[in-house]
Amino acid sequence: MILTVNGEVREAAPRPGQCLRTLLREHGWYGVKKGCDAGDCGACTVHLDGEPVHSCLVPAFRAEGRAITTIEGLAGSCRPGEGPPAVLHPMQEAFLAAQGFQCGFCTPGMIMTAAALDQGQRRDLATALKGNLCRCTGYRAIGDAIAGIGHVDRDTDGAADPCGRNLPAPAGAAVVSGTARYTLDVPLEGMLHMKVLRSPHAHARVLRIDRAAALAVPGVVAVLTHDDAPAKRFSTGRHQDPLDDARDTRVLDDVVRFVGQRVAAVVALGEAAAEAGCAALVVDYEVRPAVFDPRAALMPEAPPVHARPGVAAGTHPNLAAEVHGEIGDVAAGFSRADLIHEGTYVSQRVQHAHLETHAAIGWRDAAGRLVIRSSTQVPFLTRDALADLFDLAPEAVRVVCGRVGGGFGGKQEMLTEDLVALAVLATGRPVAWETTREEQFVGATSRHAMRVGVKIGALRDGTLTAIALHVVSDTGAYGNHAGGVIHHGCNEVIGVYRCPNKRVDAYAVHTHTVPAGAFRGYGLSQTVFAVESAMDELARGLGIDPFAMRRLNVVRPGDAMVSTSLAPHDVAYGSYGLDQCLDRVEEALAAMPPAVPPSPDWLTGEGMAMAMIDTIPPRGHVAEASVALTPEGRYALSVGTAEFGNGTTTVLGQIAASALGTTPDRIAIRQADTDAVGHDTGAYGSTGIVVAGQASLRAATALAEAIRAAAAARAGVAADVCRLGIDAVAVPGGAVALADLARESALVGHGRADGTPRSVAFNVQGFRVAVHRLSGEVRILDSVQAADAGRVMNPMQCRGQIEGGVAQALGAALYEDMRIDDAGAVTTRTLRDYHVPSFADVPRTTVLFADTHDGIGPLGAKSMSESPFNPVAPALANAIRDATGARLTQTPFAPDRIFRAVMAGGSGSRAQRP
Repeated sequence: MILTVNGEVREAAPRPGQCLRTLLREHGWYGVKKGCDAGDCGACTVHLDGEPVHSCLVPAFRAEGRAITTIEGLAGSCRPGEGPPAVLHPMQEAFLAAQGFQCGFCTPGMIMTAAALDQGQRRDLATALKGNLCRCTGYRAIGDAIAGIGHVDRDTDGAADPCGRNLPAPAGAAVVSGTARYTLDVPLEGMLHMKVLRSPHAHARVLRIDRAAALAVPGVVAVLTHDDAPAKRFSTGRHQDPLDDARDTRVLDDVVRFVGQRVAAVVALGEAAAEAGCAALVVDYEVRPAVFDPRAALMPEAPPVHARPGVAAGTHPNLAAEVHGEIGDVAAGFSRADLIHEGTYVSQRVQHAHLETHAAIGWRDAAGRLVIRSSTQVPFLTRDALADLFDLAPEAVRVVCGRVGGGFGGKQEMLTEDLVALAVLATGRPVAWETTREEQFVGATSRHAMRVGVKIGALRDGTLTAIALHVVSDTGAYGNHAGGVIHHGCNEVIGVYRCPNKRVDAYAVHTHTVPAGAFRGYGLSQTVFAVESAMDELARGLGIDPFAMRRLNVVRPGDAMVSTSLAPHDVAYGSYGLDQCLDRVEEALAAMPPAVPPSPDWLTGEGMAMAMIDTIPPRGHVAEASVALTPEGRYALSVGTAEFGNGTTTVLGQIAASALGTTPDRIAIRQADTDAVGHDTGAYGSTGIVVAGQASLRAATALAEAIRAAAAARAGVAADVCRLGIDAVAVPGGAVALADLARESALVGHGRADGTPRSVAFNVQGFRVAVHRLSGEVRILDSVQAADAGRVMNPMQCRGQIEGGVAQALGAALYEDMRIDDAGAVTTRTLRDYHVPSFADVPRTTVLFADTHDGIGPLGAKSMSESPFNPVAPALANAIRDATGARLTQTPFAPDRIFRAVMAGGSGSRAQRP
């Protein structure tokens, strides 16, 4: 057939059943993305004769004789592989001006849809964009782009400090033109494709795998089973200290512990042959008993998920981790209380749903090194894990990222790289593996489902007397992040409150279900939901305003931050803006016009909640950076951290530019490559600015000193009278060109940060809602969040992070639920069934910043990536409680659950007076 794409005519031979999306990518149009292959996300949107279509739903043969336009050709005719066009399409320019993207994976499809909208459709974006999902932005910036509202500060002449300004992302033009390269957007000659056979059983031993029929499938090159995999065990969870997570996982195992676990892999010339090979495998299983509820898993008769012969006497083998601690005398504290609230709050599993699924490509380079190109937040930790797993020297392995299409903690795991490495080592050829959206649900990781029992006592004046938490966390079949999540989830949530008596008993429990892992908030969203709901009930019972209740009891500078232990720690008040955050949300809600219900069946209410988070994970988080002066008199910054929509690249450029007296556009950034610097722990725990940024600042400062010294020596003056400029160093009586200094000697600055000491950041969320008492429908009338991010390095970008966090948290609070059936299988396997929030579901959130300057973070900055998520569910629950009188104790707040609570007429929790 004849294929006409972006004005280029060529012959194509689509395979039977092939969709247009895959055909376009095979011809080099990588701006056409795969997010679902079910027509749910819109990442693959192209124009067919000028009309936007989801190319994953269009049979390739139907494109014959029609004009196809992809994101690369929206501005005019082009050829595959060309960079951003010299002149962008007006809609691409609008998205660039509004910075209507974060990770950017959805952006090509979003722009293609937006570019085809008429004026009427633009007035109803909730309907017009219903087929396009964004997991990162919260949609406000997308709506602004379509409305022609820009936010970027175009003044980049270097007159002003680049920090604190709305400067654009360096990759912006590539993102909006579809030329940014994500993991699989690179052609490799002779590349093989891999597909995986997954277990239909929750617990079974693999007795036999017959490969013969699979190997007979045309195009199949290899079949890999547990017999081919290393016997060594590892954890998919990656931390600076690899012993933080249990080594309980094999690349391929002869025991499966959840429905969806990898059993075998088929490597073939194409994906269709690999799928056919998987279907031809014959596996004999010995099915074993399974347990799916964490409380049942701790019963004496429960089947063990792992054989753990070294477990201490009296410890259940299904107990993956536990936290116990008490300060003061909790029983005495409750005996003093005038009012006690006690309740149990349940948070469900939530999928990360980053639009770029887990994927990796592996090959051997010219030197024989194993190279893995991966969609990961932790390239260096992945390299180290692969080297250890396959008995290779670390320098014999290179891990590199392209642009990463979202993460939210889900890519702090090694879920594809190990199996791709095994396939490369087994075949000696390049191998690619892209997980499907269904595999993301059944075989990746999720947020930990938690049951949190909370008991809080207070005096009549609101002063807290005791806090007790009892937490049961379902960590699933494997222990990746089991201990870290339960420790973190039980720390800041009560550390933010001054209370002399606190107790925590927390258990992370194995079940025969899909593993949980790192997720935005890392355990805090579940426990904050419980504690902040309880605080609201106490305030109501005592007749105290909820803002006043918090002000009375929160820690202040000078107070010890204590959760379960009085042991010394490295967390300090680098700055403190919680008081400002409380004030600003309260004032914003008060300034809004009174809510007017549409009818008497609509009940209105208001609620708030707050959260504190440590700015860096404990026990070390390392980043190294280097900055070099280039022969052109510009700069090259090398860092290890990855860019996945967190905005790190933009801010690192601003920080380095500030130290060097230049503009960010004069700094080229190389990142997320284990060849770039010595080490980087990774882009997780909100460390991109506060750790990688600190290393970048130190490297840039060292280079600035070296440049001044070199200029001083050349001019015969003291270094302290030399001033760095854009192109030259100003010296008394003249200037020394940077390019001249670069030609005379290699000038490089190095920096390192180790993640200690740590500061704290704060978020306060407020909602006004209307609830339909007969249907249970919730409408968010107003949303406001105040954040203490220290010195806000890029207000536009930080606002986007907060809006995205609120949007994702609203999805978890209202819609999203990974459901598991009685056989342990995940039943929500598509984005459509799962309900990722669309444009219509997300209200605009007013974002307000505290005015603080952190003494620990680089140039006064603090982290602000995970924390906006944490106070959203309780603030919404508290608003619904205010409207209806019903206390919701389980997420998501589905309409039927709200209806039943309203009809029951009770609070759903227990308050008592001793």
